[in-house]
Formats: sequence, structure tokens, C-alpha cells
Amino acid sequence: MKYDLVVIGSGPAGQKGAIAAAKLNKRVAIVERDFNQFGGVCLHSGTIPSKTMREAILHLSGYSHRDVYGEQYRQKRRITMDDLRRQVAHVVEHERDVVQDQLERNGIDSYVGDASFVGPHEIAVTRAGGESVTLQTEKVLIASGTKPARPKSIPFDGETVFDSDEILKLSEIPRSLIVIGGGVIGIEYGIMFATLGVRVTVVDGRRRLLEFADAEIVDSLMFHARSLGMVFRLGEDVVGIDRLQENRIALHLESGKKLIGESVLYAAGRAGDTERLNLEAAGLTSDDRGRLWCNEHQQTWVPHIYGVGDVVGFPALASVSMEQGRRAVCHAFDQPFHGCEVLPYGLYTIPEISMVGKNEDELTKERVPYEVGVARFREIARGKILGDDTGLLKMLFHRETREILGVHCIGATATEIIHIGQTVMALGGTIDYFRDTVFNYPTMAECYKVAAFDGLNKLSLEGEFAASAPSTSEKDEKAPLPREANIDVMAV
Repeated sequence: MKYDLVVIGSGPAGQKGAIAAAKLNKRVAIVERDFNQFGGVCLHSGTIPSKTMREAILHLSGYSHRDVYGEQYRQKRRITMDDLRRQVAHVVEHERDVVQDQLERNGIDSYVGDASFVGPHEIAVTRAGGESVTLQTEKVLIASGTKPARPKSIPFDGETVFDSDEILKLSEIPRSLIVIGGGVIGIEYGIMFATLGVRVTVVDGRRRLLEFADAEIVDSLMFHARSLGMVFRLGEDVVGIDRLQENRIALHLESGKKLIGESVLYAAGRAGDTERLNLEAAGLTSDDRGRLWCNEHQQTWVPHIYGVGDVVGFPALASVSMEQGRRAVCHAFDQPFHGCEVLPYGLYTIPEISMVGKNEDELTKERVPYEVGVARFREIARGKILGDDTGLLKMLFHRETREILGVHCIGATATEIIHIGQTVMALGGTIDYFRDTVFNYPTMAECYKVAAFDGLNKLSLEGEFAASAPSTSEKDEKAPLPREANIDVMAV
């Protein structure tokens, strides 16, 4: 069979890349290892299941309204893994049907089996029964995704010691959980289980977690996590794991500490799922974690082969992966591509975290003169309605040009409201837009207006100070107040 493009992997990157090529009237094939896994890791064991599980936990535990109805308020008294799996299965089945329908409607041929390179332009697809078919193709898009790292020193059994792909298969919710790895996956799952009342301990070799995020936002998240009873052992490395009697696990730390728990989640990184692709036959090699190198067009060093999605590394976001798929296909078939320069980032912790643009540490290192405007959710009526008194949104803007440099948010709907700031940044807007616009009331979007006034108030104080200082001009005239000082200051 001959194709213009063969896509390996049906996750967000592969799916969107395949559809983009089909829209260009190219003949496209997509290869997925298992028929029931169409949609990739994102749909079956990653993004969609974990976020669905999170929503189920928030609903069943009554987390957002405990301050009103009391700590014992729950939709269900005893929450089980079956309760969580039921909602996950419902969402996953629906989304898988959507993916398959989109591929069929765009005339994309689907192949089920293991893909491996026979040559630079040839890919063999081996089905479960051993039958094989070879696909000839002009271009290749590798979107094979990642899988959890599983060091041989960790005694995985899928029940008491497990990785993030196995977490939904647990027979019951453990009473205590030790999470090895304080990255995005470890923190998200750790806080979910802590919300259910599980005693959670997080172990990580770094002194500071989530270093890419704003320090104040991370500090706020850590405060929330500790209020749920979570314990953090930072700057600690695990040197050994023992199984004890009565289904207990003992972790030995390099410092000499010993942690005892009922279960262990190993979430210290993921590796590219490339070992079965026979990359050498195509002239490619992966790095020591199975990932592919790509240039700004998603091209590998074999020009007709492209890499997209998690298999190419950071940022490993479904949203970015979709754009990478489109970017790669446009470059492969000589089509213009206008990419998004202002990319949002979202963490589905409890509470949510989201950000776009630079953070304070980055701006300080770059010596950019910036100011900060903050809105706290307790000031926003909608925040109270949603049961969030502790969230906040902060806007960073240039003191002279007023350009929005970054937006950082923690709290209910953070991953949604961040897009307002993203849009204004992408269009080159300033903080004045938020001062002058009108938002529906009550909404979380109102945070932007409150934060804008907070930031502008700080500039107006500087203007008032400058106006009260003696003039140095020959006429000894008082300098006029800058326009910041003449705004109609909103009480915040």
C-alpha cells in the first residue's frame, strides 16, 4: 500500500496531524497498536482518565463545599475505585468514538498492529496473529507517545507498587500512599488521593517542585497540599524498597530515613515508546529515554520523518502536541503554518494551576521592569459561589509599556480563565484593556479587572510620589501627574 503520509500513533498529535494531511487531499494511514487504544495514552491512561478521575473525586467528596456543609459532607460516604472507574469509562468510550469517527470521516486508513521501520520509506505493521503488511510512504509522522519509566530496582506488582498507567486498575483505594517523584503526574495523583483522605507522602530529589511555575503559585499549592495532610520529603533519593508483612512497603532514603506505607506510586518520569519501532532501519536513533530530537519544524535528522507529541519531550502537553502535528504536516507538504507564540500551561492539581507567559523569576533575571496586579478569589463573588476562598490570579505587566508579560493563576477554573490573558497577550494588549472592559457578573473573569486595578494602583502611588517631589526645572513647575494617577480607582 502506498501513502503520502503514515502516522505512527493515534494520540492528539498523530490524530490532528493525520486529519491535517487529509484536508490537503493526501492519502493518509494511521497505525495504532491496539484497536481499543485509539486515542493513545492521552485518552486511555493519561490526560483524559486522570482529569475525569479528578472531577469524580471533587464531586463525590464534596471538596468545594466542605466549608459550607462541614467536613463530613460527601455525595457518597464510602468512595471506591469502581466509583471512579465508572465515570472514567463513560468519558473514555465517548471520546474514543469521536476519534474513530473523525478519522473515518476524513478518509484516513487505520491499521492495528505494531509498527516498525523496514526502511526509510517502508513501515511494517504486524498484527496480533503474526500477519504483516508493509506500507510505502513519502512522509512519516512519529507520534508514538511515552510510557512510564520502570527501573528494574522498583518491584512493580501493579497493586501495591504501581505506575501511573496502572493506577486505575487498583482494586481499592489505599489508606496510605507514597509517591516517588514530585513532577506533574506525581503531584496531581498525590493531591487527588489526599482529597479522598489517603495519607500521602511525596519523595523527590529536588529541593523545589514544579520549577517551571511561578514560585508564589507553587508555595500556595504546597500550602493546600499540606492542609490535606500531605507530607513532602524533598531533596531525598530512594535507595531501596522492601516488602513487609501485612501488605506494607518500606522505602529506604539515602539520608537514612525509612518511610512505611500501604502502597507506592512510582511517577519519576516517562520514556519515549520507540523501542519497537526499529528506528535504525530508518537512519534514526533515540536518546537514552527513548525520545526523538526534532527541529523547530518537528523534523528529525532524516528530513522526511517528523516527530511530534510526548515522544519529543517537553512540554508534553496534549494541547501543544495537537499543534505540533499540524505544524509538522504543513512543513512536510509545503503549506504555511502560523503557530501560536503564547502557549498556556495547565496542571490539574487540586486546586488547578495555569500559566501563560513569563514568571517573576524569569523577568527578574532578564532585568525587565515589571509590576504585579493580584486578584484573590475571596474578593470575587463567583469565587465564593464555587467554594474557593484561597485562589488567586496575578498579572505581570511592563511598568512602562503596560504590556502583559505573564498571567499565573491557582484556584477553581484556573485552566479556563487563563485563556483570557492568553488572548490579550497574543493580540499585544495592555493592562488598560482589563481596566476598561466589562465582564459578566458574577464570573471568574472579573479577576482580571480586579488585578488590573491592583496593578495600576501601584503605578499611581509612584505617580503621586513623583508629583509631590520638588521640581528641578528652571521654572520650578510641578511635574504633571501621569495618567495612572487620574484613573477612577476601584476599591480592592
